[in-house]
Amino acid sequence: MGVEESLPSGFALSTVEALAGWSRQASMFPAVFGLACCAIEVMATGGAKHDLARWGMEVWRGPRQADLMIVSGRLSQKMAPVLRRVYDQMPHPKWVISMGACASSGGMFNNYAVVQGVDHIVPVDIYLPGCPPRPQMLIDAVVKLHEHVRDEPLGVHREEAARAAESAALRARTLSEVDIERPEHRG
Repeated sequence: MGVEESLPSGFALSTVEALAGWSRQASMFPAVFGLACCAIEVMATGGAKHDLARWGMEVWRGPRQADLMIVSGRLSQKMAPVLRRVYDQMPHPKWVISMGACASSGGMFNNYAVVQGVDHIVPVDIYLPGCPPRPQMLIDAVVKLHEHVRDEPLGVHREEAARAAESAALRARTLSEVDIERPEHRG
């Protein structure tokens, strides 16, 4: 039971939410799940030139100490259970960045051996496009994730926000559904 469950809702909780959001966004520890060429870009981001440590991500941790998973590269069907096991070992709250075209959508590998998107295995918070994405793009994705984490509610409010996000995702329509309704907008 955390502090947010023991306090009554109201002013104190909003102050605790602001403090918790600031501390979470300032001390994120990544677990890098590097699978292919995008992993080289993640390593470059942690190096001296780009220095991901400026955003509070200095130490590369194992899954039991990490709260951010960066999946970089194509995910094979054989590695999918391993990815899920690593994700399950991470403590809550946890976030995922899907880095590169292969991790986000299978990329050019449209076959039975490659998972067509990491979101089939773990929930993804940020999709980072590119083949491979540059270190500056990863830093931008981390900064956007920090903004999201800073404003994330706690306790019961977090569960309500998660339910609202899930229902919005279920109501979302695909591009093909929109094209079926309005065929004149096809390009």
